[in-house]
Amino acid sequence: MPKEGRVNGHRPTELIGQLGPISISTAPIEDSDFAFDVERTVAAVTTLRAEIPSDARTAAYLGTEREGSGIVIDDQGLVLTIGYLMLESRSVTVLAADGTAVAADFVAYDSETGFGLVRAVSPLGRPALPVGSAAELGPGDDVVVAARGGRRQAILTEVTARREFAGYWEYLIEDAIFTAPPHPNWSGAALIDGQGLLCGVGSLLVDDAGQGEAASQGNMFVPIDLLPPLLEALEAGTLASRSPRPWLGMFTAEALEQLVVTHVAPDGPADRAGIKAGDVVVRARGEFVSSLADFYRLVWSMGAAGVEVPLTVLRESVALELTVHSVSRGAFFRTPRE
Repeated sequence: MPKEGRVNGHRPTELIGQLGPISISTAPIEDSDFAFDVERTVAAVTTLRAEIPSDARTAAYLGTEREGSGIVIDDQGLVLTIGYLMLESRSVTVLAADGTAVAADFVAYDSETGFGLVRAVSPLGRPALPVGSAAELGPGDDVVVAARGGRRQAILTEVTARREFAGYWEYLIEDAIFTAPPHPNWSGAALIDGQGLLCGVGSLLVDDAGQGEAASQGNMFVPIDLLPPLLEALEAGTLASRSPRPWLGMFTAEALEQLVVTHVAPDGPADRAGIKAGDVVVRARGEFVSSLADFYRLVWSMGAAGVEVPLTVLRESVALELTVHSVSRGAFFRTPRE
């Protein structure tokens, strides 16, 4: 567990109720069960630690010392992880095969997919995990979830659903992968298919990993298919030339087909526009919205970061017309930090 009592970059007080019943499966994963060398494959997954300045905007809710997993994906020390671990980081280290901490240079963070990349400054002595595809993965398929810690932190699990995922932090994945049973160390964990190929990166613990009425606790993974089209630009540092999406700086939850603002980023666009926690978002640009996914798509369709976003919100049954001057998420959450 990271210092200051944080787990996977979050405060335990936010997660302890969820983490309590989770445990690593005691059933051993046998090499004979797969068409790949399990020991070598999971050795590509290492520990990743990030140091965050205390004045960082995310320090209050993601912590100043974050720890999760990173996945070595080439023979030059390129390590893939889930980006919130390194958001606003000052420094990042990864563990070599012999347990030595190795500094890693920031390469990229892509807020749209959630992927983060760093490169170790010296050899890690770890094999690279070949990148595959999640395109053919579906409910019922067996997969391995491997987190930092080697074979003892790898579990056999099952794909339970493929569907859209909308996160309250202005995040949308069209075809997310859900698995169960859950792995307790999900942040940056590798989702590995039956051929030993990387097909997803661990993002969340969820309570609705199943489909329909078969709700169950599990994990959400970002499909690896989102990485290859971006990888060259991410490594070259040219992805910034892509027009960034408008970001409002508010956490919003779906409740009884209403969109309720639960938090606004201090001094963020929504905060400056007068949006408050408890407001119910009714319209965006005059169009009714009732789901997070539709709300995000509508906002993003208005233009690039900087566009003005007209919102109608209900506050104590009073309708208010407010205009949020959007910004780039990357400009607000500077990564890396000096």
